[in-house]
Amino acid sequence: MSCAVLIVGFRAYDALERCLASLPGYLQTDDEVVVVDHESDARALSKALARCPAARGIPRPDNPGFAAGVNRAARETRAPYLLCLNPDAELVGPVPRVLEAWLATHADTAVVGPRVVDPDGRVQGSARRFPRWSAALAGRSSWLTRRYPDNWLTSQNVVGQRAVEPMDVDWVAGSCLMTRRDVFNQLGGFDEGFFLYWEDADYCRRAAKAGFRATYLPQVTVRHQAGASSGLAKAASVRAFHESAYRLFVKHAGVSGRIAAPVVKLGLRTRSWWRLKGLERDA
Repeated sequence: MSCAVLIVGFRAYDALERCLASLPGYLQTDDEVVVVDHESDARALSKALARCPAARGIPRPDNPGFAAGVNRAARETRAPYLLCLNPDAELVGPVPRVLEAWLATHADTAVVGPRVVDPDGRVQGSARRFPRWSAALAGRSSWLTRRYPDNWLTSQNVVGQRAVEPMDVDWVAGSCLMTRRDVFNQLGGFDEGFFLYWEDADYCRRAAKAGFRATYLPQVTVRHQAGASSGLAKAASVRAFHESAYRLFVKHAGVSGRIAAPVVKLGLRTRSWWRLKGLERDA
């Protein structure tokens, strides 16, 4: 068995160096590592790639988005399993081998993800249920969840916070997820209409519609310093988050959802406006 580690970078080269430095101890000789680097700085990319001899860089002068970067990286590799890894994430255990072994022995599973923790060890909400109405109030990044992380409403959206055994979930965050190449090809890869955010939820939903499961494996861990890249373009990231959330909603909504789409769009635009105003106040 072998896997291809797919990393899409955007300016956060210090984080990328740490990410790549965490890989060699957990790779096999036939594993592949590809870094698609958007708005690339050749010197900084070369310095980061030196931390992982197996890694190849694909610099781009433009930024077509995260999903497009993952698809490009996948096309450059041949391994049967694809490990999507954020450049601000670091392996702290044999993540590739454990995820790969699970997929190899569970033919009905298309996507697996490890436990993801903050640098201080707190568990991030990387295992989720598909977004529902309550996610507006109690999604992973909502005020309620940040202020009261153990509230009942959040537990309906963000799951597995205390899990120690594998559990089926609706989707796992793209900060670190592994999928089968054959399923990835069958589904047409990530939807490049998502510039940033929510492409992972969309991919897992499409996999579920095709009859596959997604599984959370908390026995292996990735450390994730969220926002290393998005923090370099905060306003654009806020806009992308809400635009992608709306795209996810209308793409998978039923008849009643499509009727409610204008209300959802207004709500997301209002939330985006409020978050942007917060950035201005904090500046």
